[in-house]
Amino acid sequence: MEESVLVNKAENYLKEIANDSISLVDIDDFDNFKNLYFKLVDRLDYLQKLKDDMDAQGYTTPFTSLNRYGTKSGSDVSLEEVGENSRHNQIFRMRANSKKNILDRVKSAIDSHKIAIGNLEQFGYVKCNNCYKKYSMDEYRQREAKCSCGSQGFTFKINREATFRLEIIPYLPLSGNYMVLMSQFSNYGRESFKQVLNILKQERKGVVKTISLVIRFRGKNNRLIRKNVSLGSEYVNNYEEEVRRIYGRNVRIEALRFHRTKPAIIDDKHARTALAIAYVKYGEEIIDNIKDDILKRRLTDFKRLNKYYEIISKYENETPDFIDKYDFNAIEKWRQTQITNEFVKLNYADRFGNLKRSLNRDIKIRDSIYINTFKNIATTLIIWDIFRYYMTTSNNARKITSGPFPYIRVELDREQRKVFQTTYTKVIETLNNFTDIKIMSVPEMDLLLYEKFKFEKQSRSSNIKFNYVALGAALICQNSDIAIDEICNAFNINASRVKKEIKHIDQIRNPKSDKSKKFLDLIKK
Repeated sequence: MEESVLVNKAENYLKEIANDSISLVDIDDFDNFKNLYFKLVDRLDYLQKLKDDMDAQGYTTPFTSLNRYGTKSGSDVSLEEVGENSRHNQIFRMRANSKKNILDRVKSAIDSHKIAIGNLEQFGYVKCNNCYKKYSMDEYRQREAKCSCGSQGFTFKINREATFRLEIIPYLPLSGNYMVLMSQFSNYGRESFKQVLNILKQERKGVVKTISLVIRFRGKNNRLIRKNVSLGSEYVNNYEEEVRRIYGRNVRIEALRFHRTKPAIIDDKHARTALAIAYVKYGEEIIDNIKDDILKRRLTDFKRLNKYYEIISKYENETPDFIDKYDFNAIEKWRQTQITNEFVKLNYADRFGNLKRSLNRDIKIRDSIYINTFKNIATTLIIWDIFRYYMTTSNNARKITSGPFPYIRVELDREQRKVFQTTYTKVIETLNNFTDIKIMSVPEMDLLLYEKFKFEKQSRSSNIKFNYVALGAALICQNSDIAIDEICNAFNINASRVKKEIKHIDQIRNPKSDKSKKFLDLIKK
């Protein structure tokens, strides 16, 4: 396929996706759910094929071909030839930019579809009406809606214990339009986006990937040779022995450098951006729905404050005809005068332009709510969702599928767990009081994650069949002062299941029989 044809094909397909809006109305109806799921999976397959074609045609490194075009080094090059080369260079640079941009959008669209599909797979599953076997939506699709028993009758079930947030799906850059969506953020939305992105970018302690050495040794003719050598991570503890084995005992290491890789919590740029955009956009929707109720409760005069900002908005972009449009100081002075006059007329300020104390207090309260609550809603939600995902899934499950968080790390180290040290208690109270979102304030989430990862290692070879949602709730119950009923409500789990997992935890950590004690000792070793 020609390069220009492939670019146009990708652009047209992304435009089709942009014009096809996502609806979550009656998503708990199986037909609506199935249609949306299959549509997203079909799109993902097509986008992945587009990306493979682009990779095959060198879209990942589009600027390398530019090295072939340029001014020759000879002194006898004519001006006409220089100009011709410059024109060719410009044409190829434009083509390279278009390749880079379209591949970037396709990658963003692919990751956005993975996030959407992951949330839908967590949301629901099907159950055979004949043998009652459960199937994930991916299995249901691969088996072409037919059970292993031969039955084609299924019942759709919503898995309310799983971690998902379907509300973010319409806000994902499914057409790769992440730049457009980022430009539409409100002021507090931009700050919130930076916060969420920093959380997802949190890097773990560096892991040695390669070792570079500069060595000096004597060759066959007894001549000193200096050489650059690269070794893999498997030689991090015995690089000196390996160099001596290859180049002889008298080799000298003159320089040594460890190259480290620092994977992030979500180890993909486009997935991080898509998640951050979707959570911030969803956060802005929540704010639009609840801000009036919150402000009415906290402010002295809600209508007066709205009128105050309405007047400021009216004049902030207005320019009078009698002032030169380039005289910015005069324009700004005129605007301030008009605003002050309006405030004096409405008795919002005295004749000197000083705002009333009660209005000033309302402005400060509003600013405080926006800075301390509204700006942190998206951050609070994604921290809770990732925390809940780690607490309610097994290590093996996270290796096999990443659910609603593509490219998420299977386990977090101490550096990455630091993002869970902050608990946005006021934001959580606001969400509980003004929305139907189930979330609870959990102090020291980072330490709870450490306990979860440690327990996964302790129980690695155990034959106990855990309910991992109840297990996560049980670990919180054992390592915090939160009441079991509150934990069960937040995790949508029955208290009896949690109590059963508490017994399993005690059984692993405090074995009673000699056989179990020996087994635990072997695990520790």
